[in-house]
Amino acid sequence: MTYIAYLDEFGHIGPYIARNHFQHNDSPVFGLAGLVLPIEEVRNFGTWFYQRKCELLKFEIDRSSMHPSVWEKKGSALYTVRNVETYRELRNFTNRLFNKIRALGGFAFYVGQGKHATPEHHDANALYRHILREAIKRIDQHCEEDCNPCEKFLLALDEHDQRSTLVTQASIAMYGADQRRHLVEPPFQLESHRYQTMQAADWIAGLTGRLGAYWKAPDEYSENEIFATYFAARLHRCATRSGIRD
Repeated sequence: MTYIAYLDEFGHIGPYIARNHFQHNDSPVFGLAGLVLPIEEVRNFGTWFYQRKCELLKFEIDRSSMHPSVWEKKGSALYTVRNVETYRELRNFTNRLFNKIRALGGFAFYVGQGKHATPEHHDANALYRHILREAIKRIDQHCEEDCNPCEKFLLALDEHDQRSTLVTQASIAMYGADQRRHLVEPPFQLESHRYQTMQAADWIAGLTGRLGAYWKAPDEYSENEIFATYFAARLHRCATRSGIRD
């Protein structure tokens, strides 16, 4: 069997000092999150997600002039405190999403890093490369150690302006000292609005970004406790080899 991992960014790639800092205040974490599916279940999941998206966000979709298949709502805009408090449908959908991923033999996945470097020492591109290598390592380890027989995987990322560098980094991980033997090809990049699977990854990343901020800076992001209350246990049950490190 071959998996496809769909990953998107969560948090913020830039430096972080404090939430009340005049400039560096976006998020205390950065990482990649999404879902990993058996390749034969990708179309099944994409259809299911498209149908649920159209139900959940019918009002917004109807107001747009776009076909629902290419209409998207970013996870950071969907998973707000107000939306989670107000709309039980969103809470129910999120639980159904994790259940669906597991029912299809897939899993949720996230890997991130708490940010502590000073702005003058913060290297955003190096951080992204580090997170990407860690994501490849963990999924590769899952294929090697958790699956019987061992599995392979492909990796799809949302579009990124450092595409050349990231593909090079993945190639080094595959064929260099890391020898990530279960990654079939270097990552390919997708336009999220054209892929239901990548939109689902973006929603999981949006939720993980809220949780990560609360986990790493609970006093500064106390309002995000609601995400932990409703979704943390569900995410943990669905996720494999995931975590946000300091």
